[in-house]
Amino acid sequence: MKPRSPWPALYALLIGLFMTLIDVTIVSLANPSIKAALDPGSDSLDNVVWVTSAYLLGLAVPLLVTGRLGDRFGPKRIYLIGIVIFTLGSLTSGLSGTLTMLIVARAVQGIGASLMTPQTMAVITRTFPPAIRGAAMGVWGATSGIAMVVGPLIGGVLVGIGWQWVFFINIPLGVAGFVLAWILVPNLETHPHRFDFGGVLLSALGLFLVAFGLQEAAHFDWGVIWGPISVWSLIGAGVVVLAIFIWWQSRIKSEPLVPLVLFRDRNFTLSSLGIAAGSFTMTSMLLPYMFFLQLSRGIAPIQCALLMMPMALCVIVLSPIVGRLLDRVDPRVVIVPGFFAFALGMAWYVVLIETDAPILMFLLPNVLLGLGNAGMWGPLTATATRNLDPRLAGAGAGVYNTTRTIGSVLGSASIAAIMQANIVANMPVGAGGEAPGVSFGQGQLPPGIADLFATAMGQSLIIPALVVGFGGVLLLFLKGPKRTGQAGGAKVWSEPKLAAVPTDTAVTAVVTEAEDIVLEGERAATEAPRVEER
Repeated sequence: MKPRSPWPALYALLIGLFMTLIDVTIVSLANPSIKAALDPGSDSLDNVVWVTSAYLLGLAVPLLVTGRLGDRFGPKRIYLIGIVIFTLGSLTSGLSGTLTMLIVARAVQGIGASLMTPQTMAVITRTFPPAIRGAAMGVWGATSGIAMVVGPLIGGVLVGIGWQWVFFINIPLGVAGFVLAWILVPNLETHPHRFDFGGVLLSALGLFLVAFGLQEAAHFDWGVIWGPISVWSLIGAGVVVLAIFIWWQSRIKSEPLVPLVLFRDRNFTLSSLGIAAGSFTMTSMLLPYMFFLQLSRGIAPIQCALLMMPMALCVIVLSPIVGRLLDRVDPRVVIVPGFFAFALGMAWYVVLIETDAPILMFLLPNVLLGLGNAGMWGPLTATATRNLDPRLAGAGAGVYNTTRTIGSVLGSASIAAIMQANIVANMPVGAGGEAPGVSFGQGQLPPGIADLFATAMGQSLIIPALVVGFGGVLLLFLKGPKRTGQAGGAKVWSEPKLAAVPTDTAVTAVVTEAEDIVLEGERAATEAPRVEER
């Protein structure tokens, strides 16, 4: 009997992955409309930013444990539960009549996304033989990149109908994704796991304290929030809790939430830091840029979407080409130029954002952002997981996804404080601390105020540009693979695996299954033309 191809199952799962990631950026063009509809009485920007941050926190906090749930109860079952929760959260978001209701519904969406995301990588690891697993991971990463960059494009189109439709669009996609996953995704063997509840609590608390402190910094002017609790004490407490979490993980010998042995692999560590930097910048740059276009330039959301089209087209066209290159070239050749192109495009925006700049000029730095994103998402995903021992692949996927999402959380949480600080520094401030005559809802600002607001938004992009540039510097130190020969005209790369780690019975079962997959891949390789030694 011919073995079942794993590709249809992956394509079905990518629908859900696409939805979860597009919702990180699709709201960016809707934020001014949401603020005008649900928070019209406030001149602060931090309230509406919670619409994005609540989703990202709901996604990030449970992410380390949801992958283990897939191992315990089956990735298909957990994925289907997640897509139902996500779709219901989308429906509730669209029906929200208050900003508080929308923020809560977005958190529910995030929880559904956290159940879905790790299952997609787990299915790749468990169903694709090693010979084509890298290609599958490349498709996964390319889908991530496409989702992040087309979000603003789709959001701009939908906001023209009504901001609610950036959430309602998920309902037909969710139904289709559920049906296809039910039919095409196989029921994989389950394995019992010990859950590190102490690690779950510490990681969730630490991440929440840091994100909440950054998010509320602008609102409380980096001062006291309540009684003795200040913004800095919250952030400091979060850092301390996260340090305790790392210490706790080093003490867990059986099944830690984050196996620290993963970070002995240089490429995994640097790729995780790199994707966090890229996610930080991609999430944080959209809010000031879209507020500038809509409030300083008076550009409609659909026109804002068109200005983002070069980035989306570059990623869509180049991602398949980059995926085919990954098995033939050193990944650094693609990744490092991608990060620096992203940073250069961001720097160009910083200089260009002025009320009298020709509007078509904004297409040019957007092309650079597209080139950068095409060289970032897929290649980093493949590089992060390529060296991992099979028994660590599931944990590695969970940690990698978590660092990517934490980057987005920190980007979303910090950009409100960055924007508010630049607004105060550049615009006339009244006795109450507000900028007179400024309303951050829909509609263009008065000419004099619009110029100052544009300057503040341009300066707000400096930190995101520096973060992605720093990520590019870090990735210069990736360890390149060694070429061992050629097969069919293509280079064959050999890379070391992480040393084996002690396992219990449950992990041994996973290893046995992984070894069976490896043997299948080796048998397939023997049928291919012999590798010519150089």
